[in-house]
Amino acid sequence: MAPKPVVEWSTAISHLVLGAVSLHAAVSTAQCTNGHLMCAGCFIHLLADARLKEEQATCPNCRCEISKSLCCRNLAVEKAVSELPSECGFCLRQFPRSLLERHQKEECQDRVTQCKYKRIGCPWHGPFHELTVHEAACAHPTKTGNELMEILDEMDQSHRKEMQLYNSIFSLLSFEKIGYTEVQFRPYRTDDFITRLYYETPRFTVLNQTWVLKARVNDSERNPNLSCKRTLSFQLLLKSKVTAPLECSFLLLKGPYDDVRISPVIYHFVFTNESNETDYVPLPIIDSVECNKLLAAKNINLRLFLFQIQK
Repeated sequence: MAPKPVVEWSTAISHLVLGAVSLHAAVSTAQCTNGHLMCAGCFIHLLADARLKEEQATCPNCRCEISKSLCCRNLAVEKAVSELPSECGFCLRQFPRSLLERHQKEECQDRVTQCKYKRIGCPWHGPFHELTVHEAACAHPTKTGNELMEILDEMDQSHRKEMQLYNSIFSLLSFEKIGYTEVQFRPYRTDDFITRLYYETPRFTVLNQTWVLKARVNDSERNPNLSCKRTLSFQLLLKSKVTAPLECSFLLLKGPYDDVRISPVIYHFVFTNESNETDYVPLPIIDSVECNKLLAAKNINLRLFLFQIQK
């Protein structure tokens, strides 16, 4: 009988701790009630998919129910994974996972870096070990003032857009009538033959008016669970009757206990009794991963700011 091939311990352990969906070794893990492992990203993705399909999320291995309350972390596995060797994406050398991030950011001689003259327009990107040679020969420090002014003008335009947003927010904060509240989006299903997921908040009062927020996934496309790119859009509805047009600016930000990343975007609308709901506008979350975090939660908790514009 032929002897079994020898397998390195690190390879053997790697196979044992693969994420059930991504098939990558899990740095942060979730464990089902039967002990099967999922990496944190896979776990959130499974919960989000189940929400979109109106199904109970299940473990990919044993099909037992999974949820944030039923699953737990496995610290022993996470510690073992942190000691497993992993390949640097730049120099291709092996390092323990716990040291890999520091190596790639600070120590690797092949890591991609930028020229110190990038602030005056140098576009060079290259390996760290070539940086000194490039900077010694870089032409940007010798450019004329007129050439540098063209580059700086382009950079200033980008900076002005960022400052315009924050100046707008600071301006709104000086308004006489400002209101904010925590809102909780709860999941519901349409009555269509093929039901679609949507979210709606209970009625709430801000600025002495009654409001409701609604949200939908991927603009209510038929099967958002089949798409890797996921977005949320929302709509603000005025439920009170008004005696005169009510002009408002509004924005949604993350709630005080959530870790989702949302970029501030200010929207504007004039509410009347005949036009009492805005169009659906994008919820400015960073990417699909952040969207999955929201979909995986039981409810979506955000903070709404309303600013009444007075003539």
